[in-house]
Amino acid sequence: MDGELAIKGAEAMSPLALFLQADIIVKLVMFGLLAASIWTWAIIIAHGRRIRRARIEGEAFERTFWQTEDLDKLEESSRNSPLPAARVFTAGMREWRHSTRDKVVDREGVRSRLATVMAVAANREIDALSDRLGILATIGSVAPFVGLFGTVWGIMRSFTAIAGAQNTSLAVVAPGIAEALFATAIGLFAAIPAVIGYNRLLHGVGRIEGRLNAFADEFHSALSRELDREAP
Repeated sequence: MDGELAIKGAEAMSPLALFLQADIIVKLVMFGLLAASIWTWAIIIAHGRRIRRARIEGEAFERTFWQTEDLDKLEESSRNSPLPAARVFTAGMREWRHSTRDKVVDREGVRSRLATVMAVAANREIDALSDRLGILATIGSVAPFVGLFGTVWGIMRSFTAIAGAQNTSLAVVAPGIAEALFATAIGLFAAIPAVIGYNRLLHGVGRIEGRLNAFADEFHSALSRELDREAP
């Protein structure tokens, strides 16, 4: 008999049972936090793959760039490439053609425009890679407080039930408090991966940004030397 009661008590304290027994407000909080957790993992997985691919393929593109002898052919093959390094390269080549097609070339003006164009292209690519990382930061900072709101609401409901039943036994208090604390647990379950994922992905974006800016500076130097050779 005691064993059956223990089994029923354990079933009543299971996560599903706690969700079903919770107040409608607490249910909405739990459902929102679970949706935020799923969204968090979707962003982490998708952006993690995207950043990793951008880093590996970007390094391969840079090796190809420094080994090639025909920049025009490389630009033609990279014109529709989604790689950040390739887009910075094509932006630089496009500005180079526009700025050097006249017979009289303003070398300092060309250098300035090349630096601006490639810096803008690099910043645009970094912004694209950083897209939705702010969502992770928001979830990581807000989810614990949303869970705490569910906890406070559930405990208030528990105290109201205690006052109505005029019974302070553990059997009366425990279910309501367990429901309330379950909301906090779900909030932490959503927040912790969001914070870790945000920091790791931001670190990956920072590495790509540094490498992309270095590539843009090196390419700018190469074009500047070519400009000096072509100038009368």
